[in-house]
Formats: sequence, C-alpha cells, structure tokens
Amino acid sequence: MSTVSSQDDEDTFKILIATDIHLGYLEKDPVRGSDTFVTFDEILDHAQKNEVDFVLLGGDLFHDNKPSRKTVHACLESLRKYCMGDRPVQFEILSDQAVNFHKSKFPWVNYQDGNLNISIPVFSIHGNHDDPTGADALCALDILSCAGLLNHFGYSTSVEKIDISPILLRKGRTQIALYGLGAIPDERLYRMFVNKQVTMLRPKEDEDSWFNLFVIHQNRSKHGATNYIPEQFLDDFINLVVWGHEHECKIAPCQNEQQRFYVSQPGSSVVTSLSPGEAVKKHIGLLHVKGKKMKMQKIALETVRTFQMEDIVLADHPDLFNPDNPKVTQAIQAFCMEKVELMLDNAERERLGNPRQPEKPLIRLRVDYAGGFEPFSVHRFSQKYIDRVANPKDIIHFFRRREQKEKNDNDLNFGKLVRRPASEGTTLRVEDLVKQYFQTAEKKVQLSLLTERGMGEAVQEFVDKEEKDAIEELVKFQLEKTQRFLKERRTEAEEEKIDEEVRKFRESRKKNTEEEDEEVREAMTRARALRSEDAVLVEASSDEELMDTGTRGTGDSDDALPATGRQGRGRARGRARGARGQNATARGSSRRGRGSTSQESATSSRTYKPVSVPAKNMSIMDAFRSLKPQASLNSSKSYSEDIIDDDSDIEEVSVVPSKVNQRLSTTPSVSKRGSQSQTSRGVDFESDEDEFDLFRSTPPSRRTK
Repeated sequence: MSTVSSQDDEDTFKILIATDIHLGYLEKDPVRGSDTFVTFDEILDHAQKNEVDFVLLGGDLFHDNKPSRKTVHACLESLRKYCMGDRPVQFEILSDQAVNFHKSKFPWVNYQDGNLNISIPVFSIHGNHDDPTGADALCALDILSCAGLLNHFGYSTSVEKIDISPILLRKGRTQIALYGLGAIPDERLYRMFVNKQVTMLRPKEDEDSWFNLFVIHQNRSKHGATNYIPEQFLDDFINLVVWGHEHECKIAPCQNEQQRFYVSQPGSSVVTSLSPGEAVKKHIGLLHVKGKKMKMQKIALETVRTFQMEDIVLADHPDLFNPDNPKVTQAIQAFCMEKVELMLDNAERERLGNPRQPEKPLIRLRVDYAGGFEPFSVHRFSQKYIDRVANPKDIIHFFRRREQKEKNDNDLNFGKLVRRPASEGTTLRVEDLVKQYFQTAEKKVQLSLLTERGMGEAVQEFVDKEEKDAIEELVKFQLEKTQRFLKERRTEAEEEKIDEEVRKFRESRKKNTEEEDEEVREAMTRARALRSEDAVLVEASSDEELMDTGTRGTGDSDDALPATGRQGRGRARGRARGARGQNATARGSSRRGRGSTSQESATSSRTYKPVSVPAKNMSIMDAFRSLKPQASLNSSKSYSEDIIDDDSDIEEVSVVPSKVNQRLSTTPSVSKRGSQSQTSRGVDFESDEDEFDLFRSTPPSRRTK
C-alpha cells in the first residue's frame, strides 16, 4: 500500500469490509463454539488499529434468525469495546436519514446521537440467516440498532416495487453514495429485476461526481434457472459491488466486462461447511476511496481455524487397491490414515502463530470409492483423531462418481465418468424436498387443492422461522379462496364437478406465480398476527390471574377455602395456572383437578352473558349444502348452555343476563392486512498479488455500447 499524505487523508475514505461473520455458529460445540466470537473481535480490532472511517458488513452477522443470549452478549461486548470512544468521525451524511433508516425508531446515524459516544460507525444490511421475521418484521440487527451500536440499512418493506435510496457520505472532496439491499428470496428478486421493479435512485446534483458503492446479499453463482442474481441485472453506473452470501473469499475486485463495474466478494470469516470454497484463505478488506479512485487492501484473518481438504479417487491407484482382494478395505483405511497425517502436518505449518488461533484444525478427506470398493467404518476411524482434530466425526466423506451411459449402447462405458461437483456445501432446501416428495408420491397422497410451491414455503417458514401456525393458516387461506371461487362460478353441488373445478383452479394458480407468492405472504402475515395475539392474550390472562388471586384473598367467602387448602401442592399450582380470570362455574367440573369441585360450583353466585364461539372452517361440500342462513338468537332472553369439559363431563348451567362485570375474553378475528445513462467514469485500478492500488493517475476510459 502506497503512503498517503495528510492532505490525501482529509479526502480519503477508509472502510473496513467484511461479510458473513455468522456469530453463534456451533456455539454449543465444546471445541468450535467460540470461533466466531474470536474472529469478530479480531475484525473490529483491525478497524480500530487502522482508524477506519466506518465498518461495512454485507449481511449474516448472526448465524441464527433468533440468536441466543450468549451470542447477542458477545456481539454487544465487542461492539462496545471497539466502536465507542472519543475519536471524532470525519465524514458527514448529506441524505435524508429518515429515508435511509426509516425502519428505526431513531432515524439517524448513531454517531450523531447526543447520548452516544461513537468513534467507529458500523453499517450493515441483513442476510438470509438474520433476516426480519414475525408480525413486526424485526431481526437481531434491529436490537443492535436500537441500542445505538449499529446502523441497519437496506431494508425493503414492499414486495411489489423496490426503490433503493443511497446514504450520501462526504469527506473532504470525496463523496460516496452507499446503496444497500438486504437478503430477499432469489426467485422473487430475480422476477422483480426482470419486471423492472427494482430502481436505484441517484443524487439530483452532480450525479457523476459520486463514488457509487452497492452492498448486496444474494446468490452470485447459478444454483437454478432463477435462484441467483446475474451481475448484468445491476445498474451500470455502480463503481463497486460488495457481494455477500457467497462464502468463498474472492476479495480482490474483478471487473464485469459488460457492465464495467467491479465486484468484490469478501467471503465468510468462519468455516460453516466442509467444502472447497471454505478452504480458501479467509480475508477482510480495507477499502480506500478518493474521488472516483479506489484501492482494496487484503487483510488476512489470523484467528480463523485452519482447514485442510483433499480428494482421493481409489480407482486411480490400481497398483495399490484391488477390489477382489479380501483385505482391500484395510489397505484403504491405512492409506487414508497416511493422508490425514500429512494434512495434519500441513495444517500445523500453516498456523500463523497467533495465540488466539485455535490449535485443532479442520480436516476433510473425500474418498471416491467407485469401481467396486466398499467403505470402512467412519466412526471407528474417527476415534483415532478425537484429541487432534476439531471435526473428528466428519473427517472422512465417502462418495461415488456418477456413471454416464452411452446413448446407443446398453453397456456401461466405464471410461467416461462424471465427477461430483466441487461445491459439496450445496444442500437441498426444505421447500425443494416438499415439492420433490409430492411430485413422486402415489396418486392417493397427491395434493388436489394446495400447490407444492405454497406448501413448501409454509413448511420452510415452520422449520426455519418457527412459525407454528404457518401451515395451518396457509391451508385455511387457500381453502377459503377456493370456496369463494366455486361460489362465484355457481358450481353445482356434485362431487365430480366440484373436483374438476378445483383442479382447474389449482392449475391456474400454479401458472400465476405472483398470485401464489401473494397467497403465501398473506398466510404468513395471518400466522404472525395470530402469534402476536396469542402472546397478548397470555399476558392479559396472567394479569387477570394475579388480580383474581388478590380478589379471592380479600373478598371470597371462607367456606370455599378449606376445599382448596386440603389439596396437595400439585393441585393447588394447577388451579392457580388454570384459572386465568374465570371462576369455578365457567371452568366446569373436571376429574383432573383443573376445575373446581361441585361444592365450589354451588357457592358461586356469578352470572354470565352468552359468548359467541366462531364457527370452524367448513369443507367445500359443507359450504354448498349450507344454503339457508341460520336465524339469529335473541340475546335479551335467558337460555341454557352446555359446557363440555375435556373429560366429557357435561354440566348444564343456567345463564341469566346480568350487569355484573365480566372478565370473559374473546379472541378477535384476524383481519387481512431512474432513468440512467452511460457516462464517462474515472474508476481506475492497478493490482498486484496483495492489493489494488488505484491512486496512481490513469487516463479515464469512456465506455461505448
């Protein structure tokens, strides 16, 4: 890195760039549990030592959507240790911060808060691991933002149109337009780009004088037809793209030949999968920006656990292994042990001597046993390396190459073998597994009303985000929509005709992916709202329980106390939790001790108003049979009501209208709820093995279409 004069420092931004830190990954592992915390501490230590202007994170700061208290505490501890201090911040923000931080209750950058003393601001977008969820769409980054330790930006609330408004920064004569877009499902964002529903706003004044920096967290490599974001989708006025989510470190900026911008992929700072991409040396970047020029300096992370990976193809060693030899398995095991020992020696030599770097390395030996070989016991093999390797259970991975048949020959051509893709870390998603299951299932278990896509996304929400009502609400929502469709079509109440209309309606929904996505989002919104209401009701019931306890202690008659006092400890506790603001009559008698006895019912003197119970969802056939509206009941007359307990104990209670204050709670129903031109740009680059130096003057080049 070339020296910069004091005059240059006044106009030069120094930005520390990192992505995919995954705090809390394997935090319960006795060996690897603290790896992410130690590395995050090192990253912020580099920021403090290099006196950067701010830290820029590209998503997935946390590994889990709901991080543990230990993880949140470790993150807060590091941010407070390194990012708070008396050193003044040298840049200013020119854009409307109420737009940049519109989601926060404190819509301004943290270092401008008079109650905080911030020396190194941290700007971050959210990733797919720590994305917003729940009824309020909150994520772990919002907790850090509310505490004033981090600035969360790049959050989009609309699912129909995305307008990315930049944070405009100025230091001396250098101006940066910082764009950010948090993680969005790749298929949806791909479709929005194709439909031109994503717009990146530009400053009105001197738009060509800004250095445009864009932070994104999406698939960069192609995993499917639409399961990635092509670089060509991004606007050509961007100067540098910081690409998160991809874990392989490619931090040296490389130029897109079509759009002419540069892309830097910092990669993850911790090994989260034993794949070739993770075996690349981990780095963070120190970005220098002056005017329209930049330089990227690579900084090697010294606290990352060393990772050695190697592949073995047994068929490539015919002189050593013969499948017909009865002792070939023992020979293979001995050969693998020699390889592991060599990998351990290499890992020891690669250790950088940092006292905080973990001693035990990660070892991965992938063995291709195609050609008639048999794998040996991995668990027995792993026992030899428990005290020397951080991942003893995952040292050996057996796999077989796929054999390709000749088109015009029934015999196998063993000379043409297709290797397994190198990206072993690629895993199937839950929605893909659901779709695959229903597509290959027997006809009797095929979906006839719901779609595989909608059900898959509902299961994904249930598994990843713990939305326990996601599947139920999706089924209810699609059932209600189908019923409305059949009623509008005035379909005859014959089972065959109804099945035919349902099948046509289902096929039309499968073709309209946007409408299907809207159905899933609406169902998820209803599930989150239902969860929030349940939480409110539980809290309210707890408050009423406390109030009832006080009331019984002061105003209840004494003749009911001995019956309760004679019960054991377990029964008394069960009654207190089960009461929830109701008296013995409302609960009814129970053989489990949860309700009150008949003596208590006799002493009760409360009366109740009738409470309407919402009807359950009708099936499609029931919806057609129920043609006559039921007559409404006159609530001014007294009537009798049957209360049925869980144990099938039936008690008839006479209900009389009364003006006594009631505490019955009813659950409310859930309601639904720019042009750009190509201009001459002076982004210049020079590179060597370790850094990009673009402070040297080079003539600007004009791009032609």
